[in-house]
Amino acid sequence: MEYAYYTADVFTNTIFQGAQIAVFPHASELDNSRMQLIARELNLTATVFVFPSEELTNNFRMRIFSPLAEVQFAGHPIIATAHVLASIGDIDLRERHNPIVLVQNTGPIDASVTQENGRPVFVQFTTQNSPVVDRFVPTEQELADFLSIEASDIDTKKFTARMASCGFPYLIVPVKTYAAVRKARFKFSAWSESIAPSIAAQEIFLFTGQTLGRTTDFHGRLLGPNIGVNEDPPIGSVMPAFTGYLCSHEHIRKGTYIFSIDRGDEKGRRSVLNLDMDNKQKAELTIRVGGEAVMVSEGKMHVPDSNPSPS
Repeated sequence: MEYAYYTADVFTNTIFQGAQIAVFPHASELDNSRMQLIARELNLTATVFVFPSEELTNNFRMRIFSPLAEVQFAGHPIIATAHVLASIGDIDLRERHNPIVLVQNTGPIDASVTQENGRPVFVQFTTQNSPVVDRFVPTEQELADFLSIEASDIDTKKFTARMASCGFPYLIVPVKTYAAVRKARFKFSAWSESIAPSIAAQEIFLFTGQTLGRTTDFHGRLLGPNIGVNEDPPIGSVMPAFTGYLCSHEHIRKGTYIFSIDRGDEKGRRSVLNLDMDNKQKAELTIRVGGEAVMVSEGKMHVPDSNPSPS
């Protein structure tokens, strides 16, 4: 059978920037094994397969696959899926802001598509999380050693390194400068000699308040033992843990905070994420993550009715 698919660059309004996501909007006939084979064939960060609700308008089931495995939750595919569905007419854009529900394996996600002249221009989704924050982390020197930066590059004035989790743990490290974040390289030998392997986190999120062009509030980057030295992965899945991390600091008072964070650079697929954070100093934290997207390609994939046998 032939299946239509689309690719979108996410958290950007510029083609060939942001994160690349593929969306199959009508995937009802595909089974698990063929979805995994398709994701492996496209070899993008994520490939989304959409199953519309037969009973509810603007309600869709989405399943997300990396080239290696199914992903239970991710933020970038929400933006891509809503943008693609709205662009091809599967979401009815009657109002300025149009509510939709996207159901991932972790549960339903409330989202909204903002339109101008019948075209989607912004997608925002809402999550409620109960972050867990732990202050037991490697020393500043250990952090510097396995990040290949100087201990003096680590920022200790406003924030401190902590581990934060909303189901998946991250070691979050504040850094003074944009340059230090960009030059950081994960060093496995130093990691293995530190206390880091004894904590749950296997991914490190570096962030700084010094940003490229000063058009955003933070710059962020992911590193870790399972991330290639030249990779700069999308950071959407980090945002629930990152907001919990921010709220764990005493100087972040109650209230709603609006800020933006970028990753990459103009030469390396820059993304910009917009966040609203409701800090009520309670266990549950509500955040809204939004961004732009741009359609890049559309095509058809010829998929056999059963799994192909290797020759």
